[in-house]
Amino acid sequence: MLAYSGGLDTSVIVRWLQETYNCEVVTFTADLGQGEEVEPARAKAEALGVKEIYIEDLREEFVRDFVFPMFRANTIYEGEYLLGTSIARPLIAKRLIEIANETGADAISHGATGKGNDQVRFEMGAYALKPGVEVIAPWREWDLTSRETLMKYCEEHDIPVDFSSNKKKSPYSMDANLLHISYEGDILEDPWAEAEADMWRWSVSLRKHRMKLSTWN
Repeated sequence: MLAYSGGLDTSVIVRWLQETYNCEVVTFTADLGQGEEVEPARAKAEALGVKEIYIEDLREEFVRDFVFPMFRANTIYEGEYLLGTSIARPLIAKRLIEIANETGADAISHGATGKGNDQVRFEMGAYALKPGVEVIAPWREWDLTSRETLMKYCEEHDIPVDFSSNKKKSPYSMDANLLHISYEGDILEDPWAEAEADMWRWSVSLRKHRMKLSTWN
């Protein structure tokens, strides 16, 4: 039972699970309002030989049962961060376990790296709902360590992903849902560096907006 985004990492994980564990993979893709089409994940999973594919709109449940209670509890990290990424993970873990129970899957898997907090959020949520469930975290097991090695794996294993090593890639790692977008990487690793204006997707610079208004007036 794999939490599947349809991106490069989880597409590689599908094939890796099939070959490493000689198993059938069930995929689950959640629509949390990330602003991207999730339906293409179905075609990608089918191309990888996945027979059971779950794609669900969880936006209402996400806001009703997770975001609003979090706001009522005034859950703000260090007085500033609204935990937009972390609050979504328990819901994904919940559906992973529910679908695993429905399909008879004996393990769950995710694409979180072995360095960050997301692996803990997914796995602790799963263990809380189904103690003893086996968790397979490929980033802690395999020897693929970069985008280049993932692309090479795709070429060697005939994985149909529409990524190109020559295609321009955003320097940031982004996670989006109805609540927020979080960014990390590149110049943001330097606390003294100001975020570049062209990174914003859902907002505009107030300074530039005011300048335009004064020009119009």
